[in-house]
Amino acid sequence: MNNLLGIIISILFVFLIIGISTLLTRKNILKDEGSRKFIHIGVSNWWILAMIFFDNNIYASIVPALFIVLNYLSYRKNLFTAMERGGDKEDLGTVYYAISLFILSILTFKDINYAYIGALGILTMGYGDGLAAVIGKRYGRKKYKIFGSTKSLIGSLTMFVVTFIVNLIILSIYNPTNIIIYSFVLAVFATLLELFTPKGFDNLSVPLGSSLIYYILAYL
Repeated sequence: MNNLLGIIISILFVFLIIGISTLLTRKNILKDEGSRKFIHIGVSNWWILAMIFFDNNIYASIVPALFIVLNYLSYRKNLFTAMERGGDKEDLGTVYYAISLFILSILTFKDINYAYIGALGILTMGYGDGLAAVIGKRYGRKKYKIFGSTKSLIGSLTMFVVTFIVNLIILSIYNPTNIIIYSFVLAVFATLLELFTPKGFDNLSVPLGSSLIYYILAYL
């Protein structure tokens, strides 16, 4: 019963985030990339709902699978304007985002005790990458291009600090062993992935890479 309820609440939650972003964009409170990053950060919190409601990987993966399809249709048809990036039709970032959610749901919800490993990757992507883009765009003066993507020093620093804090919080709750070391290593690793991954693909490399490196460090 909790799994079915989780699917319903998950779908409502995601559309609520998109709806709020759309409303704020229409009221000119959010603009362009701001609306995308509001959704980017907001939707990452779905993983918290997933850990509350789902107890197996099949149910947990249904919602991400649905949004792989919906996000691709939106990319092609511009269904959800608040989360699409203007004229850049080479950027499948929203689709990759849903793919990351799907893959980590399948892998980490096999045993609910390991679902927090997926949280490390998804919340790093949501808060770390999301806030890095917002703060970097607003305050970044020293900018440089890597693989066609514009980065800033303040953006990369934000990615590191936010990722470190996010990982520290998650690990202090679910696996309070060597949390300073793990959080530092993961923050460095995620920052480098975000820095050197071509546009859009960081929605795959950051969450999957972060969860993988933690699993290797902690369990292998």
